[in-house]
Amino acid sequence: MGVIFAKIHPLQLEDFQKSNPSITTHLDSNLPIRIRKPTDVCFLTVFAIYLTGLSSLFAYCIYHGDFGRVVNGYDNCGTVCERNPRHLPELMSCYDTINQATFGSYHLVIYREAQSKLYDRVCTNNCSNYEGYKTFFNRCLPTNRRTVLDKFFTKTGLKDFFVEVSEDFEIYWKNFIYLCGISLAISLGFLLLFPFLAGLLVWIILIGTVVVCVTVSICLWITWKELNDFQQLDSEIQKREVWTFLGLAIVATVVSVAVILVIFVMTKRVKLVIQLFNEAGKAISSIPLLLFQPFQTFLLIIVTLSLWIYFCLWISSSGYLTEKRPNVYYYRKDFLMETTKFLNLFAMLWTVQFVIGCQHMVIAGAVVKWYFSKSKSSIDSPIIQSMYYLSRYHLGTVAIGSFWLTLVQFLRVLTAWLQKKLKKTRNGRCLTFCHCFMWILERTLNILNRNAYIITAMYGHSFYKAGKQAFNHLASNPLQVAAINSVGDFVLFLSKVLVVACTVAIGSYLLKSKEGIRYVWVPLVFIALFSYFISHCFMTVYEMTIDTIFLCFCEDCQMNDGVSRPYSMSRGLMEFVENSKHTLEKRNNHADLSNNTQTKGLDSPRSIK
Repeated sequence: MGVIFAKIHPLQLEDFQKSNPSITTHLDSNLPIRIRKPTDVCFLTVFAIYLTGLSSLFAYCIYHGDFGRVVNGYDNCGTVCERNPRHLPELMSCYDTINQATFGSYHLVIYREAQSKLYDRVCTNNCSNYEGYKTFFNRCLPTNRRTVLDKFFTKTGLKDFFVEVSEDFEIYWKNFIYLCGISLAISLGFLLLFPFLAGLLVWIILIGTVVVCVTVSICLWITWKELNDFQQLDSEIQKREVWTFLGLAIVATVVSVAVILVIFVMTKRVKLVIQLFNEAGKAISSIPLLLFQPFQTFLLIIVTLSLWIYFCLWISSSGYLTEKRPNVYYYRKDFLMETTKFLNLFAMLWTVQFVIGCQHMVIAGAVVKWYFSKSKSSIDSPIIQSMYYLSRYHLGTVAIGSFWLTLVQFLRVLTAWLQKKLKKTRNGRCLTFCHCFMWILERTLNILNRNAYIITAMYGHSFYKAGKQAFNHLASNPLQVAAINSVGDFVLFLSKVLVVACTVAIGSYLLKSKEGIRYVWVPLVFIALFSYFISHCFMTVYEMTIDTIFLCFCEDCQMNDGVSRPYSMSRGLMEFVENSKHTLEKRNNHADLSNNTQTKGLDSPRSIK
């Protein structure tokens, strides 16, 4: 039998367990009884079949490919640079037209003869043999392209730049390690202080927004008045300028009033966001190992991207040697090879979203157990239990959720590619609209997926059933959801910026005293990226924890009344339940009675303020 949760009274749990010895229950949980079983198994099978079929296509491309064709390049006759010709005798006429001294050369140059539209591919030992070309690894690139990157390499030299950066690293490598540790410490310290700083940051952001809107409105009105009073409106241009500032001032005033009204109306919701931040801090303090989940996810994503790049190179190198024109050959790809490119991209996107979905499910399962546990200070292995539930029951749910998100991402990639091809046409402008629509759809699906994973972790529902239940919660509490997704996300983004700014400031101070460093910005850029990555990983956990606690809060309000069925929420969250004062009073009275005494519940305890 599967593991279940229980929602019945603690005194009834022992009787229930005695009468159902084959069913395991959690005596410290208030969730409704439900036997867990594997969900969406069919789609997990589809995912496995897709990867297996793609593996056979990879084998086909590898069999007809050669890694050297991509890494070293090949000449007009199809011979890979650095190799001697090894083709059929009927192709030897092609080699007769090439200087035999070029065999075994290791630089590929692609050039076009004067007054010719056709390109030739030749292997050479020295790129300087061709005027206007420079060496870049084992390729010869034209130097007549005046891009910023070309100018930089021309002034410093690519080889010299890397040599100098390496020499700089020998000077500051200890400081670099110190800065990485400082970045990690700042991120952790910020997380510990975040529950206390969340309220301050939220109100600073809201008050700052109001001040900026009002200031802009006042400045625009003052500018319009000065232009209207002191300028002689002789020309049509001057009149248009006055009317322009008048319109801008009116729009800014309307926006300012709207912002003030929205903040006034959402004051209670903003307080709920602050309380959710506080609850998330408590949850992470009780389950600190949650913070390390994104690092496992990051490693798996790195492995996925590495495999994708590796197979992309093999697919690019595959093909059949085909004559393009007399004595010029290329490797033609058939339909399977061309199709494998798109299937490989889809597999990479799907696998990345699958890995991220597994992380969301693990975090949600651990936080759900913490929320509904009666002894939150001593929880028994919530992460391990959540991983077990995921691997045993819900991999299919993650597979189907990640598929729909991947499908939208894949369509976005295709739309962006077509948009680039048809940039200057009417179809290009239409594709721009489609691309924006796809972006909005992706964001919406991302939110629905995360909330569906939370419901699945809570009850063990299938993806569509969990998604429907999550959507009902989001639709019935739109203002609360809007506050969490706008104010909450902006606060999390601001926290990332603060972590990066603090780390870069400390790095600038430490590296300033080091002599002999020629490129100070290089370590600072790497430190900024590292600190942003660390803070992003931590804040991702925080964001998922907040979403999980909010849905747990909604479920808690629906299935409990606070008296006969006690709430699992804290007293801080209980303030946001309708008739909460009445609930607390009855709860206190109920605590004074005997455990066998039954007390009436509230008439409508389920609505949220």
